[in-house]
Amino acid sequence: MTIFLQSLDYQLWHIVVNGPRMPTRTIGGVVSLKPENEFNDNDFKMLQLNSKAKHVLFCAVGPNEYNRISSCDTAKEIMLVHEYELFLMHDNESISDMFTRFTTIINSLKNLDKSYSNQELVRKILRCLPKNWTPK
Repeated sequence: MTIFLQSLDYQLWHIVVNGPRMPTRTIGGVVSLKPENEFNDNDFKMLQLNSKAKHVLFCAVGPNEYNRISSCDTAKEIMLVHEYELFLMHDNESISDMFTRFTTIINSLKNLDKSYSNQELVRKILRCLPKNWTPK
């Protein structure tokens, strides 16, 4: 997916990784979001790139995955939700390494105001464990 997005427009991948750049203005040293009637051509281009990245990602997933990500606001959020949904423990990965990867995804989602209950997180961890963990 990385190469595909970069081949369409390198800024698409940049937006997926870093999130969209929202148009802002500074008045008296205070930074705030610009009202839409003050957007310039560059502001519209940056917002359109986020929509374009979301469109590419929507087209790349199946119908079940689409239902999980269709409510996401940014391409970055789509990628993080996708990573969360497909999360599995790798072969020969320690439980601590797996938990570190999981925590990184969860913290990134929290930064985007997308959170899951502790009950959901525990269930996700238990489901991602390989079969040889069942007796433990």
